[in-house]
Amino acid sequence: MLNDKHQHLMKIHFFKYQGAGNDFILIDNRDQSFKYTGNNTVLQLCNRRFGIGADGLMLLQNHEDYDFEMLYFNADGNLGSMCGNGGRCIVAFAKHLGIIDTETNFLAVDGPHYAKISEKGDWVDLQMIDIDHIGNDGTAYVLNTGSPHYVQQVSRLEALDVYKEGKAIRNNSTYKAEGINVNFVEDQGDHLFVRTFERGVEDETYACGTGVTAVALSMAQHKHQQGHIKTPVKVLGGDLRIEFDYDGTQFRNVFLCGPAAQVFQGDTEV
Repeated sequence: MLNDKHQHLMKIHFFKYQGAGNDFILIDNRDQSFKYTGNNTVLQLCNRRFGIGADGLMLLQNHEDYDFEMLYFNADGNLGSMCGNGGRCIVAFAKHLGIIDTETNFLAVDGPHYAKISEKGDWVDLQMIDIDHIGNDGTAYVLNTGSPHYVQQVSRLEALDVYKEGKAIRNNSTYKAEGINVNFVEDQGDHLFVRTFERGVEDETYACGTGVTAVALSMAQHKHQQGHIKTPVKVLGGDLRIEFDYDGTQFRNVFLCGPAAQVFQGDTEV
């Protein structure tokens, strides 16, 4: 029985990237050597004690109409919705692999994305989807920036129990079935401070790209800002910037800008 099990081991070469503390396992799957056989494989690789450890796993795959396709799995092993920081990291990975130079058009779960990357390959501006509507839930804003987000303004965010409060909102009767990412924001004047409880990870993460995007757009609407807006955002894992055009109803040319770095690479068997 033991030998039989060993015959089914899949050896994979992986890369580990992080973008503002959001960390990901990346696999070059252009040759289709990585076979997704269910949640357990991803769960095992993303486990911080028994695996490599990451917030999610991404496969970079060939696509005939785009530079590449991004397939994103949450740490729980499920196919995820759009991940902004993951998107930035996979662009840096594509540059590392020599697939792209300084700009790219790639396909993700929420459609095509354009991105540009610095010559050094350590800073990525990723275009996010346009937003036409921001809803409300009490005093909170609710919108989908490729993933569903709940945005709540708070004071003294540093002291907030984000795990407890975020988990309660994510699991309330409105959101329990589909899940939602819960963002808490404190307006610091020259920047926004954001902390996020992510569904799929079911915990607070160091950064959430679609989350800070959702927060920046919500706050622009909240403050009645218009024109070309640049919003610096501080997260636990570092600094990000959101840029967009807002005419009072629609958000266009939305970019999530921030660092992306390769941390290490290696081989593992699953």
